Amino acid sequence: MKLTKELLETLNQVPTGNVADNNPDGYVMSHSLRPVNPSLHMIGRAFPVRCKGGDNLALHEGMAAAKEGDVLIFDCEGYCEAGHFGDMMANACMVKGIAGVVINGSCRDSIDILELKFPVYAKAYCPAPTSKKAHAVMNEPMDICGAHICPGDLVFADGDGIVIIPQEKEDEVMKKALAKFAKEKEILTRIRNGESTITIYGFDQIR
Repeated sequence: MKLTKELLETLNQVPTGNVADNNPDGYVMSHSLRPVNPSLHMIGRAFPVRCKGGDNLALHEGMAAAKEGDVLIFDCEGYCEAGHFGDMMANACMVKGIAGVVINGSCRDSIDILELKFPVYAKAYCPAPTSKKAHAVMNEPMDICGAHICPGDLVFADGDGIVIIPQEKEDEVMKKALAKFAKEKEILTRIRNGESTITIYGFDQIR
């Protein structure tokens, strides 16, 4: 699937719930990863980066290596006592066309990142400084926050969380997710016209 501007405009209307419901071979990342700005969608290709908690040299190296449209997945070992990623780095990512950032750890400059409208997910905020000594291990499969992520997997996120879709399954998953999204728009019209969800979904037939 080529993530064209036109396709992204369509996919940005679809909630993660519709994707997760049709992604049996993929993953939903841990709820502990929260968006700095829950109003944003984040869709792109996974670029995994292994980092050392409390050190952000690897994050800078990952930013330099990633391509336009990638989502940087930084595994900072869950460390939440330092600001691994901040507003300067977010600006640099935006200039390069990075689609967003996921941090298994903490970030800082949350208000500035919020105002930038650049998608960042992290476990916590912390203003403490980082060291710059540990080099990155990049673009290899990783198990992180309840998900097995391979380079190039489709990352689909919104204010509810982050869904990881295996690249070889993405066409099938997104076709079904778009169909469910269209169906739910029809159901919403029926609800607004006064029909009961019990009747619409056939729950009254459950015995």
